[in-house]
Amino acid sequence: MQTIKQLQADLQAGRTTSEKLVEQCLAAIESYRKAGGAAYLHVDADAALQAARASDAARRAGNVPSPIAGLPVSIKDLFDVRGQVTSAGSRALASSAPAADDAVAVARLRTAGAVLLGRTNMSEFAFSGLGLNPHYGTPRAPHDESRVAGGSTSGGAVSVAKGMAVATLGTDTGGSIRIPAAFCGLTGFKPTSRRVSLQGGVPLSRTLDSAGPLANSVDCCAILDRILSGETLDTRPASLKGLRLYVTRDFVFDGVDAAVAAAFESAVSRLSAHGAQIVPFEFPELHQLPTINGGGGFTAAEAWHWHRQLLADKGQEYDQRVAMRIRRGEKQSAADYITVFDERARLMAVAADRLRDADAWLMPTVAVPPPRVDDLGTDEAFFATNALVLRNTSVINFLDGCGVSLPTGQPGIGLAVCGLRDADARILQVAGAIEPALN
Repeated sequence: MQTIKQLQADLQAGRTTSEKLVEQCLAAIESYRKAGGAAYLHVDADAALQAARASDAARRAGNVPSPIAGLPVSIKDLFDVRGQVTSAGSRALASSAPAADDAVAVARLRTAGAVLLGRTNMSEFAFSGLGLNPHYGTPRAPHDESRVAGGSTSGGAVSVAKGMAVATLGTDTGGSIRIPAAFCGLTGFKPTSRRVSLQGGVPLSRTLDSAGPLANSVDCCAILDRILSGETLDTRPASLKGLRLYVTRDFVFDGVDAAVAAAFESAVSRLSAHGAQIVPFEFPELHQLPTINGGGGFTAAEAWHWHRQLLADKGQEYDQRVAMRIRRGEKQSAADYITVFDERARLMAVAADRLRDADAWLMPTVAVPPPRVDDLGTDEAFFATNALVLRNTSVINFLDGCGVSLPTGQPGIGLAVCGLRDADARILQVAGAIEPALN
């Protein structure tokens, strides 16, 4: 799929229309569905075509409200879309009343002229990095359909990778944008959590949740971030020469797959050859994270607060692996919860000191390639694999940071370009510098 800027140039030059782009996406969706694909839960074809025709008419009249005007996008089934049911990938919410209003992020996309194609599949309640969904089917990795697409924004990632949308709106609590971006060969951006409103969505963790885009380039993500956040950042690509790119081989490299390690080393070598400075550093305190979050951390505590009544009423309708993880929050005390905040502040201070001279922190987005669906049949395999898949990305959420996952050129393997809180502009600049070196 082309980038947003390329598609806008085609629209402006009359080489295509919004209606044609939407029709192409709808045809791809229909073909994919007939083949048994599970990326979309709901497609609003009539409304999308109507919006596309209105966009084309507005363009002819000289009204182009943003760079995404007329472009088809998909929405994770976690966000309210006016007139649609927000099920969050769960049977437990399937009979809920349709949303009266758009979520703030959805409203911003609609105001910017995006054409909303439909709602995409996801890990139930966004509580897994693998993307399995026992209710509505599991989206598969585009390069190998025996493997997971990554979660929790699984369907959204597949919708972009398979040409069924130009971009998608996702969320990221522990890696749910960056993991599927890596597994599906896309670019995904997790902003600092405060920057994009989550009002009008189903929460997982009020402390860790972030909303952001998955798309085909860093520039596409920057364009979408500007719309979603309402902030205009300087995201022009930096010069790669002289950038200080920090690399730690403790914790985020524990148990790393050989193919992932090779792709990472190849990427780092290319960046060094282009003049970037690769700076080793140590961050052994990260090994404390499994203990800090041993009781479920912020996510279990805050998910239990939101779900406790729904679990009491409709617990049998949940994916029981999700329900098990949410119920861990019931066992946390107020003291346990406050301790996690204290530990977070301590590690954030350590990170700020260690990375004070860094332009970005590099790591493999995920320690392993996309796991095979058939290898996740037992609870033991599922939970162990899920923890490993989430490990690297969740570090950045815990530190209240931001990050981009870039495709390395090796199927299913991403390079994470990470920064601390409010370093979003710099991380997009650095990711924009790294992107052509990887291609």
